[in-house]
Amino acid sequence: MRQPHRPVIRFVRLSEIDPQEITAHMSDPLMAEHMPLLEGVEWNAAQTEQFVAAKEACWARDGLGHWGILSDGAYIGWGGFQKEGEEWDFGLVLRHSAFGRGIQVAKAALAVAAQDTRIPFVTFLLPPSRRHLGALRRLGAERLPDVEHAGRPFMKFRLVL
Repeated sequence: MRQPHRPVIRFVRLSEIDPQEITAHMSDPLMAEHMPLLEGVEWNAAQTEQFVAAKEACWARDGLGHWGILSDGAYIGWGGFQKEGEEWDFGLVLRHSAFGRGIQVAKAALAVAAQDTRIPFVTFLLPPSRRHLGALRRLGAERLPDVEHAGRPFMKFRLVL
């Protein structure tokens, strides 16, 4: 019996992604539903340019950051690690069409973090609108007290690597 095709996930720097792909992704109204920091932001080419520059600055400062995520060569979202104080936060923002791929992408990214001796654990910040948290439980993440980030409430989780 033939095995179903499992798309190959690859991480590239955000600067390697066509900015129009990122702009289209981030201006999708479905993204704002679970990204409170997008509220009131009209995403455009200038926003994309600033976003990519900020993420590239994290790479320059910390040696790690956010990637563009490719599935069989096609852009499906962005995600990765950002230093928040002394903690490494993991974020993942997939296109709506790739929502079911989150656990596969997260496992691949977390495998990279597990090889980095600077990262004993990662944190996840999720807006209260997120109700489906089973993937975090399956990964072994523990719930921590809620936090405020950029003036908005977030649920916080931690995963020891």
